[in-house]
Amino acid sequence: MTTIYDETHEMFRSSFQSFVASELLPHSEAWERDGIMDHAMFAEAGKHGFLGMAVPEAHGGGGIDDYRFNAVISEVLAGAGLGGAGLGFTLHNDITTPYFIEYCNEEQQQRWLPGIASGELVTAIAMTEPGTGSDLQSIATHATLDGDEYVLNGSKTFITNGLNSDLIIVVARTNPEGGRNSMSLLVVERGMDGFERGQNIEKIGQHSQDTAELFFTDVRVPKANLLGEVGRAFDYLPFNHAQERLSIGLYGLAAAEAALDWTVDYVKERKAFGSPIASFQNTKFELADVATEIAVTRPFMEQCIAELNAGELTAAKAAQAKLWGSELQGRATDRCLQLFGGYGYTTEYPISRAWTDARISRIYGGTSEIMKTIIAKDVLA
Repeated sequence: MTTIYDETHEMFRSSFQSFVASELLPHSEAWERDGIMDHAMFAEAGKHGFLGMAVPEAHGGGGIDDYRFNAVISEVLAGAGLGGAGLGFTLHNDITTPYFIEYCNEEQQQRWLPGIASGELVTAIAMTEPGTGSDLQSIATHATLDGDEYVLNGSKTFITNGLNSDLIIVVARTNPEGGRNSMSLLVVERGMDGFERGQNIEKIGQHSQDTAELFFTDVRVPKANLLGEVGRAFDYLPFNHAQERLSIGLYGLAAAEAALDWTVDYVKERKAFGSPIASFQNTKFELADVATEIAVTRPFMEQCIAELNAGELTAAKAAQAKLWGSELQGRATDRCLQLFGGYGYTTEYPISRAWTDARISRIYGGTSEIMKTIIAKDVLA
């Protein structure tokens, strides 16, 4: 069996598995009840080198631009059934940190990157607004330049790391006339006057992930917090879409693999009508289907990882990874839960959490319908 991982990645995997087992899993139930993971856990992860792997060494990071390390983290988190808490790490590493690495000027790099790599500064990105969804053209949050400061007004919703975040990349309209150059990226920092967070949004899954509304009322954001150039948001945002979508798809595959493992163990032990459930033909067929989908998906995902590392992963192929991985996650957790019977609907087994947590993966990062539109555009080109 070939693999894209070498000995270094497997050592990293073993180290992260130990970290998850000792530092995260003992607190996971409390975080699920509280609706948020402890902010201090980011610093713990940073201390052990599990954050900011691609941040340059000069700024306290690992200095290794190799997505395989990110992939290992996603696989371990999904395999542990950690739920929403793990999403905070993957968003910080896979989705937001690349924007800071790519678009920070020298002063911003010195100011922010060390904290991002250490976990002292937790990151988030705020695009979605009430009523806009995937339609970024309709963003109403706006900022007006007043001397050396932007005056920011508006609101965002469904923001991952919404409560824990210290640095939030906010997509705001800086040109009221509209058009492609109407949007900019502003970094709002914890504690800025006029910046308030709404309540932790109650969700059907991902309970330990803090997801919040953000409100900006005459927030004076220093011009020095402009990320990149003014009016370039629509040029910048697609930069990391391929990695973001691959990240979600890969997590979906890993979650499906975890669901299959739990179910195999369960059906071997659970008996009905005097026989193990594993002996029933329906059980065998269901597990065979799930196992086959996982087996044919793994090489595709690893091919995508290799292409991402080489700078060759296309938008359409990343959309395929996100679409297939998230849909597989939903199918696999649903079919596996069915084999647990009534116990699958209880919180006694991790499959129930995996099932509810899976539903959002077909929505965030671009809905399945948006992914199909991107793929179809490429097919018809």
